[in-house]
This record gives sequence, structure tokens and C-alpha cells, in this order.
Amino acid sequence: MSSSNSSLSANAAAIVPHLENLLKNGELSVPMLPEVAGRVVGLSQDPDSDASQLAQLIQGDQSLAGHVMRIANSAAYSPNGSMVSLQQAITRLGMNLISDIALAASISTKMFDAPGFEEHVSHTWQHALTTALWSKEIARVCRRNVEATFLCGLLHSIGRPVVLQAIIEISRDKGIALSHEDALALENSYQQEVGASVAEKWDMPKIVCEAIRFFDDYESAPIARDQTCMINGGAQFARHMLKPEDLDLDTLIMLPVLADLNLYQDEVARLLDMKEAIASTREAMSA
Repeated sequence: MSSSNSSLSANAAAIVPHLENLLKNGELSVPMLPEVAGRVVGLSQDPDSDASQLAQLIQGDQSLAGHVMRIANSAAYSPNGSMVSLQQAITRLGMNLISDIALAASISTKMFDAPGFEEHVSHTWQHALTTALWSKEIARVCRRNVEATFLCGLLHSIGRPVVLQAIIEISRDKGIALSHEDALALENSYQQEVGASVAEKWDMPKIVCEAIRFFDDYESAPIARDQTCMINGGAQFARHMLKPEDLDLDTLIMLPVLADLNLYQDEVARLLDMKEAIASTREAMSA
């Protein structure tokens, strides 16, 4: 048992060997990535892809197409709501933004089954989406490459609901009673390792896998140090935005990750000025 697990209750500790065995043997149940999401990621990574290919892909799923158009025509992106086709939306908003919208619509809490933890999973997902939006703004302010930033932020905590699913199944199958608090403690201990495994099984770009695995230790990320640092920073801005009682403004400004991003006071102020716009965008993407 790792030192991070040393404070677990006896029942929670009894879950650990079963969970670690699933991880060791690659038997952890991972939800299927929606096909359209995988193909959107592929297109976004292909320098030869074009708007017509993305439009055709999204139009192949009428439910997704309708969802993307509703978001594209929302006040956050198009105050006059005048776009009538995906091709027009892609031309006006750009392939990257439409890809982000499609990914957020495809990968959602509906993929996970964690009875008793629905509210927690919903908050985790809202935090991930908010992290993705803040991370893109941080990349712009820092004048860094924004490629894959949204995807990294969106998936940085994907391991959390997967861990919850696994320990709920283990506790049921083994007859081990588990408190809500113990379940969340186990989730916190294993979510990064599991999240990286999920990203690898979904064949995500290496930069995404690193952003998950090295989220708390971005200095050690072999090829994605800057990207991972931006995702970590985005997660802190998201936490402040969603739960300011847990991370107040004065504490946020003093976090080491902001210094590691070389964000000056005026740049932090510019980012904070984006709060209302990001809230509007998150609301649109969550609809």
C-alpha cells in the first residue's frame, strides 16, 4: 500500500489490492470513447484536414450536429444566432473551436455509471470543462501553442469517474461497505494513474496522456511540461471560479503555478476579466 493510502479506513484499504490488481492486469473497465469523438480528435491532429471533413463527420450524428449548432448559435458565440449550417459555423468560428464544442458534447457524464455519486461526477465534469476553457485563455495570454489545450483540460480528471465506477463494483462484489468519504479518498489516490490509462486506451495524443499523468508534477513531464503547467493553472482558475470558498482570489494569485507560467500581475488581471465570458461559454457547452 502506498503512503498516500496509509490513512484509509480498514474497509477502504480492503478495496486497494483488488483495485491495484485490476490496474496491474489491465482489466479496469473503461467506457468506450464515442466514435465521433475519436474521429474529431484525429481530424484536429491532422494538418491536412479541412472544414468540409469536420462538417461531414459531425453531420453523420444528427443529435450531435443539432447540439453543436445550438451551442454555435448561443449568445456566447453568436449573439444574433444567424448561423444555419455547420459549414457556416466552422467558417465563422474556426475548425478548432467547433472541434472543441463537438468533443465537449460527445464526452459527457452520460458515459459513466457511479450510483450515489452523480452530483460529484457532474461537478467533476463541470470543473474539467471549465479547466479546458481557462487553459486555452492561459495559453493565449502566455503566447503558447494552444493546440490540444482544450482536450488536455477536458480530460485531465477523466480518471475520477472511472475509479469511482471500479470501486463501487468492487465494494458490491466483495461485500465491502464503503463510506462516501472513503470512496472519494480512493478516487483521489488513483485518478491520475487511471486517467492516463484511459487516455492511452482511447489512443489520445501523447501530450494529453502526459497532461493527465504529470498534472501535479508538470516539471517532470518529458515532452509536455508547458502544456501540463497550463492545464494545472487552468484547473486552479476553474476551482476559484466554481468554488471560491475553497480557493479565494488572494490565494489563487500566490499559487506557484502562476509564477511558473511567468504570468505577470497585469496578465492575471486580464485573465480574471475573462471570468464572465468563460462562464457564458461553459453554460452554453453544458446545455
